[in-house]
Amino acid sequence: MSRLAQTAGLTDVQQEILSTVRDFVDKEIIPVATQLEHRDEYPTEIVEGLKELGLFGLMIPEEYGGLGESLLTYALCVEEIARGWMSVSGIINTHFIVAYMLKQHGTQEQKDTFLPRMALGEVRGAFSMSEPALGSDVSAISSKGVKDGDEYVLDGQKMWLTNGGTSTLVAVLCRSDEGHPEGTAPHKSMTTFLVEKEAGFGEVRPGLTIPGKIDKMGYKGVDTTELIMDGLRIPANRVLGGTTGRGFYQMMDGVEVGRVNVAARGCGVAQRAFELGVSYAQQRETFGKPIAQHQAIQFKLAEMATKVEAAHAMMVNAARKKDSGERNDLEAGMAKYLASEYCKEVVEDAFRIHGGYGFSKEYEIERLYREAPMLLIGEGTAEIQKMIIGRRLLEEYRFQG
Repeated sequence: MSRLAQTAGLTDVQQEILSTVRDFVDKEIIPVATQLEHRDEYPTEIVEGLKELGLFGLMIPEEYGGLGESLLTYALCVEEIARGWMSVSGIINTHFIVAYMLKQHGTQEQKDTFLPRMALGEVRGAFSMSEPALGSDVSAISSKGVKDGDEYVLDGQKMWLTNGGTSTLVAVLCRSDEGHPEGTAPHKSMTTFLVEKEAGFGEVRPGLTIPGKIDKMGYKGVDTTELIMDGLRIPANRVLGGTTGRGFYQMMDGVEVGRVNVAARGCGVAQRAFELGVSYAQQRETFGKPIAQHQAIQFKLAEMATKVEAAHAMMVNAARKKDSGERNDLEAGMAKYLASEYCKEVVEDAFRIHGGYGFSKEYEIERLYREAPMLLIGEGTAEIQKMIIGRRLLEEYRFQG
């Protein structure tokens, strides 16, 4: 195990799970990650391996066939997987956000229908909030769900859907004015709909189209797509929780889990970048000695390691706060903000240590350099995190004048 990013107070079960995942990453992911990433190829064999390990059911309660583990355990597993290849962690992240939302907010029928199959990886989850024109302004959602008898008719266009092609269950946030009079605050007139579909691209069910993969700078392998609804009909019992108007709160609860996940991904990528940098620095020689013996490089390594440790500590704190049942938007926002920013900086320092070779696709650091920027915007930009953090701090430190 690495000297960095250790977590105190883990149970024997947690340590065994993490050891198994780390071994899988070292043997099955790292050796093939760069090759698959350069081909933008979906990691089918890796995903099947994760199914066999039971990771798709890691946080799903035992009564539904899962392992019933904590968010902390999940986040630490994500950290290990992202250390191998960040795209793989993205494949399981959206799955777990949907599973978490079902566990916390779903009706009993919805839990019984989906969670056992999600635990096995037979049903694969994705969630969809963003749209082409709204960015971080969730209140500007224009996709609509209109009641029609015992069904809802969904229309609209969604954007940046991770696992859009491979998923078979999508939690989609839409505006639903039914029961919410004109003038109702936007966040109180939104509903989460559970949309079942076939895996693949094109028209995956009547009224629902997944056009194809979006070509990205990094974060390849995992499919990122649009989602187009045109007269999509779904039964009323596929409203998450059975009641309209609660979608915004359900999604934000899931996003808190997602922000801990993004923080964990940042920690994993940063740790791998440090490993690559410290290893290369001891092999590459200049002026008659390894560059690791030059003070300038030692300073850089010291800064990188400190950032890895700090980000890991904040991520663990955010996960433990969520597991305790307490509100954790402040801690999750801080962890996501710090981990993503530090990840970018650690990766860039490792890139600099590699010199010209860091610019070559033969070296793993080139891939990390393209992957790190996604963490700066995923699950909310740095500006959004700072806005959340600032508002929460003013709540906690309200002036008593």
